[in-house]
Amino acid sequence: MIELKGIPASGGIAIGPAHLWTKEEFVVARQEISESQIAAQIQLFEEALIKTRHEILDLQKKIAEGMGQNVAEIFDAHLLVLEDRMLIEEVIFQLKKEKLTAAYVFQNVLKKYIQVFLNIEDEYLKERVSDINDVSRRVLRNLLGKSAKRLEDFKEKVILVANDLSPSDTAAMHKKNVLAFITSIGGKTSHTAIMAKSMEIPAVVGLETATLKIATGDILIIDGTTGVIIVNPDEVTLEKYRKESRAFKDTTQRYVSLKDEPAITTDKRRVRVAANIELPDEIPSIIEHGAEGIGLYRTEFFYMNRTDIPSEEEHYQAYKFVAEAVKPQSVIIRTLDIGGDKFLSHLEVPHEMSPFLGWRAIRFCLARPDMFKSQLRAILRASVHGNLKLMYPMISGIEELRQANTLLEESKNELLREGRPFDESIKVGAMIEVPSAAMTADILAKEVDFFSIGTNDLIQYSIAVDRSNEKVAYLYEPAHPGVLRLIKNIIDTGHKSNLSVGMCGEMAGDPIFTLILLGMGLDEFSMPSLMIPEIKHIIRSVSMPEAVNISQEALSFSTTKDVEGFAVRKLKELSVSRP
Repeated sequence: MIELKGIPASGGIAIGPAHLWTKEEFVVARQEISESQIAAQIQLFEEALIKTRHEILDLQKKIAEGMGQNVAEIFDAHLLVLEDRMLIEEVIFQLKKEKLTAAYVFQNVLKKYIQVFLNIEDEYLKERVSDINDVSRRVLRNLLGKSAKRLEDFKEKVILVANDLSPSDTAAMHKKNVLAFITSIGGKTSHTAIMAKSMEIPAVVGLETATLKIATGDILIIDGTTGVIIVNPDEVTLEKYRKESRAFKDTTQRYVSLKDEPAITTDKRRVRVAANIELPDEIPSIIEHGAEGIGLYRTEFFYMNRTDIPSEEEHYQAYKFVAEAVKPQSVIIRTLDIGGDKFLSHLEVPHEMSPFLGWRAIRFCLARPDMFKSQLRAILRASVHGNLKLMYPMISGIEELRQANTLLEESKNELLREGRPFDESIKVGAMIEVPSAAMTADILAKEVDFFSIGTNDLIQYSIAVDRSNEKVAYLYEPAHPGVLRLIKNIIDTGHKSNLSVGMCGEMAGDPIFTLILLGMGLDEFSMPSLMIPEIKHIIRSVSMPEAVNISQEALSFSTTKDVEGFAVRKLKELSVSRP
C-alpha cells in the first residue's frame, strides 16, 4: 500500500481500478517545399483551421447539452486561439520565408507561444497552456490527415491517470464510466479542474509522480477533498474510505438542499455568502448555487485574448449586464488588477524581476489615468442598473487611496457635466492584501465604505513566500498564526469604524477556516460558487458565541499544524465537516 499526495481539485472519494491514459504526440519532420507548393500549403493550413473550428463547435454543443452552457463556454478559449490573427499571420509569414510545410511551421510557432505563457508568473495564464496544447494537437491532426485518438467507452468503471488532461479529454469522460481522475501536472484553476467540479467527480492534480507510481489495474482510493491517493489499499483502509464515501454523498445532498437558505447562525447572526466571478457568463452558475450577490468581480480578464484596450462602452455593457442579472443583490467590481505577473503586450507592461512586488494593480492604474478613468466612468454609469460597488486592489497606503478617489471624483464630475446618470452614493472599498494596508487599516477606514480581505496576496506578502514557486509553496500557510492575527486586526479595525469587512481570497471558501473567520466577526464570505452551499451549511450549524470561542482558541496556538488540527476537530465535533 502506497500513499501519495497531490493538489485537491474536485471533492469526493472514488475507489476503483486505475487506467493510464497517454496523449497522442505528433513529431513533424522538417520538410522543405518549393515556391510552387506554398499556396497549397497555406490552403491546407486554412482548411485545417476551419475543420478544427467545426470540431470544437460540435464538441461545445454536446457539452452544453450534457453539462450546461457555462461548462461549454470553456471551449471559447480554444476558438480564440484558432481566430488569433497574429498566430495565423506568423505561420503564413514563416511558411513563405522558410519554405517549409505548414505542419512543421505551425508546430514551431506554437512552441514559441507556449514558452511565452510558461514564462508568465501567473497561475491562471500558465494553466491556459493546456488549452493551447489541446488546440495544437487538433490542428496538427487535421494537417497530417490523422484520425483522433479518443478516450474509449470503458466497459467498467475506472480512475483515469494521466500526465495531463485537456478540456476535450475531460469532456469525453462525461458519462463514460470514469469515476475520478489524477494528473501529474495542473492546478486548482485549470479548466480541467473546473470541468471535474461541474461533472461532480473527484480529481487530484499536480501529482508529479502519478504516471510513474501507478500502473493500469492498480486499485486506487482517491480523495479529491484532501488530495490523498492510496495505491493498492488493504481491506481495512478500503472499508474506511467506503464509509467516508457514503458519508460524503449524504452530506453533499444536505448542502445542496440548503443552497437557497440564508447564511444565518443558530442565534440569528446573518452574514453574506457571495461568489467570485471572472466573466459575466458565470452568472447562471452562481445563481444555481445560491450566491447572495457577487463579492468579487475580477475585471482584468476583460482585457485578455485581445490586441486592444476595451472601450468605456464595452466596460459599461458588461457591468450593466451583471448588475441587472443579480439585482437587488450587490456586485463588488474590483478595478483593474493587472501588470507585472499578468503580462499583456498591448498594455506595454514591462517584464519585472519581482512581478508580485512590481508595477501592478492600483499602481498601474494610477500611472495610466486615461485607462483607469475609462473603467471608473463605466462602473459609475452601470451603477444605475443595479446595486454596484467598486473596490481598489493592492492599496498600500492612504496616498494611493486618495489618488484613486480623486480620479473617481473627476469621473463623477465629467458625467454630471455630460448629463449621464449614476449612483452618486456608490460605495467604495479597498482590498486589504498588503501588510502596510493591514497595519494602517484605521487610517484607510476613514476614507472608504468597506474592506475586503484579499488573502491570496496578504498571505504571500506576510510570510514572504512566492505562492507560484514550487520550492517554497509549502510555506504558503493560511493557518499561520501571524496571518490569523493580521486578519483579526483588519476585521476589528473595520468594525470600530462601522465598516463592513468581507473576504474574497481562497480562505473564504475553505471550510476549515469558516468557523474561525465567523467567530472573528467577518461580515461577508466570497468564493467560487461551488463552495457556497457547504459554507452556508457550516454557518447555519453554529451559534456566534460558539464561533467566537473557536476563533479565540485558534488565535492562541503557536503553529500552523496546531491551528489546522484544532479547526478540523471542531468541524467534526459540530458534525458540519466535509467527510
